[in-house]
Amino acid sequence: MQDIKLEHSLFALPFAYLGLFFAEKKFPGFFLFFWITIAMVSFRTMAMALNRLLDRAIDAENPRTQGRALPQRKLRTGFVWLAAAGSFLIFEGSAYKLGELCFRLSPVPVVLAWIYPWTKRFTWTSHFVLGLILGIAPYGAWIASRQEFGWAPAFLTAGVTCWVAGFDMIYALQDIDFDMKRGLFSFPARFGIAVTLKLTRWLHAASILCWLAAGLCAGMGFCYWIGLALVAGFLVRENQLVRSSGITRINEAFFLMNAVVSITLFLAAVFDVTLR
Repeated sequence: MQDIKLEHSLFALPFAYLGLFFAEKKFPGFFLFFWITIAMVSFRTMAMALNRLLDRAIDAENPRTQGRALPQRKLRTGFVWLAAAGSFLIFEGSAYKLGELCFRLSPVPVVLAWIYPWTKRFTWTSHFVLGLILGIAPYGAWIASRQEFGWAPAFLTAGVTCWVAGFDMIYALQDIDFDMKRGLFSFPARFGIAVTLKLTRWLHAASILCWLAAGLCAGMGFCYWIGLALVAGFLVRENQLVRSSGITRINEAFFLMNAVVSITLFLAAVFDVTLR
């Protein structure tokens, strides 16, 4: 399905693996790695399908999204519902394979995935709901490994939530005029561009502090700190691009920089664990 973006998985999947490496402190076994990957891909497919289905009327009105498959009737809604249902079953099956605690907690991200498309209709906090949906990924992987809660994955989740909320606000700048006209509650539409860019900087700073705290809790070493410093530089670059060029360089600021952020921090943790 063309509207289920691969790049969106590039934001979330490395953080799931990051939580796994934090928990294992070594290369994980094939079983864990495989089922976490299946859980992540199936959940993202389900969540994106739900978002497209529940937003299809809005997407048909928005000039930026009118070309998507459902508004153009290139896909039938029944097929997309079937894809969402199938992905949900695969996700639940993988959660079951990952242990009792994962299975018991699996309804949490599912409920959030259902809620998120509706939130933009009544609250500007929708960006934080999306952030939490992606932020659950490292905690879920940690639980799959250890079958317990912990502070390190909690800080990873908080950092991802702040990071995603910030870059989703940047992405929402493209639709500020449409959102205001349609009465949608994005943060830029509610508070304006200047306040949005200021909050985005603070959220990204908070994400770095959270990932710093996560690394300290997990006892990470030199490679991780180098990676975190690089990530901080990438986030500074992202905010500079938006401030200087607005939405004209949104692909670089949103897709490229954020994919680099997640992959860099994950690889830093991998090197840190394997080179000790």
